[in-house]
Amino acid sequence: MIRLFKHYVPHAVLLLGILDFILLLSAAEAGWVLRAHQIGMDIEHVITRLGPLFSFAVAIQTAMIAVGVYGTESLQSMRFAFARLLVAVSLGVIFLSVIYFLLPGMTLWRSNSLYAMGFALVLLVAVRLLLGSMLGGEAFKRRLVVLGAGNRANRIRELERRKGAGFLIVGYIAMNDGEQVIAEAINRNAIYNLSDFVVRLNASEVVLALEERRNALPLQDLLRIKTTGVHVNEISTFLERETGRVDLASVNPSWLIFSDGFSAGRRLSSMSKRVFDIVASSILLALTGLIILLAALLVKLDSKGPAFYRQQRVGLYGQEFWIVKLRTMRQDAEVAGQAQWAEKDDPRITRLGYWLRKLRIDELPQTWTVLKGEMSFVGPRPERRQFVEDLEQHLRYYAERHMVKPGITGWAQINYPYGASVEDARHKLEYDLYYAKNYTPFLDLLILLQTLRVILWPEGAR
Repeated sequence: MIRLFKHYVPHAVLLLGILDFILLLSAAEAGWVLRAHQIGMDIEHVITRLGPLFSFAVAIQTAMIAVGVYGTESLQSMRFAFARLLVAVSLGVIFLSVIYFLLPGMTLWRSNSLYAMGFALVLLVAVRLLLGSMLGGEAFKRRLVVLGAGNRANRIRELERRKGAGFLIVGYIAMNDGEQVIAEAINRNAIYNLSDFVVRLNASEVVLALEERRNALPLQDLLRIKTTGVHVNEISTFLERETGRVDLASVNPSWLIFSDGFSAGRRLSSMSKRVFDIVASSILLALTGLIILLAALLVKLDSKGPAFYRQQRVGLYGQEFWIVKLRTMRQDAEVAGQAQWAEKDDPRITRLGYWLRKLRIDELPQTWTVLKGEMSFVGPRPERRQFVEDLEQHLRYYAERHMVKPGITGWAQINYPYGASVEDARHKLEYDLYYAKNYTPFLDLLILLQTLRVILWPEGAR
């Protein structure tokens, strides 16, 4: 994987993204040249139209990222990829329209764009047909040796078996540190020179997955492996990279303290984040004000009770604040004010509330909370005090998620379907900790773009 702005991107995705961008530029140029020939126009040097070509490529590729064209499913299934590409190209038309409104001279003509869209769709599908098996095959998978043969090593094996895994395990080494779960593991005592053994397997990485590290850490072996040029990783760091979350089952306080992340030197990033929140929330409130008022009127007509409801949530550093949302449940949804988990097909949700939640319209009034500075567009989902106190008793490091400002959307929201249990909260906490640990404006941008995918293909909105 390649690490971009503290976030890992698979080699296959990066290669495909670069190829796609080149093909989009080629499609834009082909569309322009074809239309020029049709109307008998002289074709000048390509440099004279670089702006429109790049605006086309950027708009379409941004839409591709937003709808999940580079996700695991799209890399594994041509049918899935084609469906997402169709949506991405359609959204690209909207993006280009916005660019034309703001910068008319920086876009292709409508006739050019029509041809370019057609060429782009054909080229993008063709490159996936040609490279599809290779992108998901062993050519882009890292060869891995696991030091350990217990439950932790077995977790890595389970991860390898999942669709889209970016690595291939070529050997397990039993280090005599506890119960052996991997039957095919080779005992360390049977290997004379471990570093030579790893090199002969053509491994690019070794992962330390010991059950008990006390008096079992093979420092001499690890040093020799490292000096041969093979990357050495601890299981918590490995799982964080491969899954995009902090694995609570393997981390310990020392790893959180000494590993890279939670940087205090990100004042500039925090300032840019706040500026973006102010500008974007102001624009969004202006654009959606009428939608919010219309939805509020419909809520009043649909069921008894106020159109909006206010609720206290726990935010930055554990401080409480009020959020405002459109009411989507019956007025008597909670008995005596006792907080309750939302359920699948929750009977408390009104007829109109079901659609407001599906379309995420009920969240729009929270933009005011973002403008005030109590929330951000991107961050962990704020929970009620009653839930927070309960989850802090069951989940380690739950309080650490409050070290960053809560958000309307977040890394957990786009990677994990809506949950309504302690186990679901544990999974979402792992994603929240990853976000808090690896926050950059790049990650915020990625989350904002992929939130569109969640809106278009909602999973379990409650």
